[in-house]
Amino acid sequence: MSTDFAAARLNMVESQIRTADVTDLPLQDALRVVARESVVPASKAYLAYADADIEYAPGRWLLRPREVGKLLQALKPREGETVLAIAAPYAAAVLEKMGLSVTRHDGEDLKTVPAGAYDVIVCEGAVAVAPKSWQDALAHGGRLGVVERTGPVGRAAIYLRAEDGVGRRAAFDASPPLLAGFEAETGFSF
Repeated sequence: MSTDFAAARLNMVESQIRTADVTDLPLQDALRVVARESVVPASKAYLAYADADIEYAPGRWLLRPREVGKLLQALKPREGETVLAIAAPYAAAVLEKMGLSVTRHDGEDLKTVPAGAYDVIVCEGAVAVAPKSWQDALAHGGRLGVVERTGPVGRAAIYLRAEDGVGRRAAFDASPPLLAGFEAETGFSF
């Protein structure tokens, strides 16, 4: 039995993306055509459009469709901008389809980022807190989107670089698995 991925993509946009108030039309258009099944192992392709966390490599996870849609919309990507996609193969493909110039960073040391000043930085896995190196890589007016999680439920955070530094706002609740190496540091509290 083969899966009709084109139909699954359309169903994902109609039942998981649009119902989550993702109203950005260029983003919806890109989500309708980018093959999510192409960024997961063939043995997990049948899960590509499910409302599920999918491990695409050891310790690396794709955000659920609703969560990646909401995160990308909150980042307000615009054609021609530069993007750093950290452990974010699906988000990278969607942003490329939208006309952004994407640098993919899926190497061993995700806390160290390639040199540059990026308009958009996105990460598909959860982290306890966004590393300072990620914030430092933002261009003036640049936005960083990541889910920060220290307990059972995380919050998507949007960081914005302005003239006086980097600000942060919470966007929505999400609970993706933590990226390997980005767990909360444990210690003593008094």
